[in-house]
Amino acid sequence: MKKAQIAFVTGGYSAEAEISYKSAITIENNLDKNKFDVYRIDITPTAWFHAAANGEKIPVDRSDFTLSIDGVKIHFDAVFIGIHGTPGEDGKLQGYFDLLDIPYTSCDATTSAITFNKRYTVAVAGAAGFHVAKSVHLFKHNYQPESIPQLQFPVFVKPNNGGSSIGMSKVEEPAQLKDAMEKAFKEDDQVLIEEFISGREFTIGVFKSAGKIITLPFTEIMTDNAFFDFEAKYKGKSREVTPAECSEEMALKIRNAAAGVYAVFNCRGVVRMDFIYNENDQEPYLLEINTVPGQSAASIVPQQVAAMGTPLMDFYSMLIEDALSNKKS
Repeated sequence: MKKAQIAFVTGGYSAEAEISYKSAITIENNLDKNKFDVYRIDITPTAWFHAAANGEKIPVDRSDFTLSIDGVKIHFDAVFIGIHGTPGEDGKLQGYFDLLDIPYTSCDATTSAITFNKRYTVAVAGAAGFHVAKSVHLFKHNYQPESIPQLQFPVFVKPNNGGSSIGMSKVEEPAQLKDAMEKAFKEDDQVLIEEFISGREFTIGVFKSAGKIITLPFTEIMTDNAFFDFEAKYKGKSREVTPAECSEEMALKIRNAAAGVYAVFNCRGVVRMDFIYNENDQEPYLLEINTVPGQSAASIVPQQVAAMGTPLMDFYSMLIEDALSNKKS
């Protein structure tokens, strides 16, 4: 039986390329080479290429996303997207692959673009009836410090597009806001200021297989830092408990919210959602949706897959097979 030709894309155009390359190690080691012929494609600001075994960098023909190796033109059956940040998480690559009718292992272009924008994510989720924090969306070109509407402190200040908590700050009082805004605007032209929700922080992976939405055993995040920032995520300054220790009532609310959000946003592939469970309200508040969640040794989704009792290789195969089922022609 002929094996499917799979392009595994990594790298990217943003500061998150560093995380993409960490994820790439785990992904490459766990793609089933007995089922798939896998070609790693590095997508960088200066070139798209496949590094051959002899070190040669073979360019991608962007007109049809093919490779020419030893006179043979390779057409891909599907793409495994492993790029965090732009252009792999914000819908740009997804739109390109849609034009070429090449299926891929992530949400579609529309969902990716919406969820990459934190403000639009909470606006859609809030309109759909899910609990979200009160927030303000600001643009660099017309930002005036005195124009910020009144919010209850503490607040989080974060770049509106992007991930890995890069450029994010927790602000305890108005006097600290200026520095936090400058830090966030260095990463993005849009900034989100969001009221702090007190409670326990949980993160949960959700994926679809054979048409069924499945929630992974979720994780509680505990950190000595002010919040789950870049250091806590990637430099070991957090404690993660998987599966989380909580009541079944709380667990059911989190699982139901995650599955509901996945359905409302028409997600595909595996996504990771962050929630704060407010114990006063006894409800989970959605913080954000990550449509290309980290897969490095320090990442949460691989931990949750292990807690589910599924080998990571089998899990990635399910994602690829689900993507292949979406091919239109």
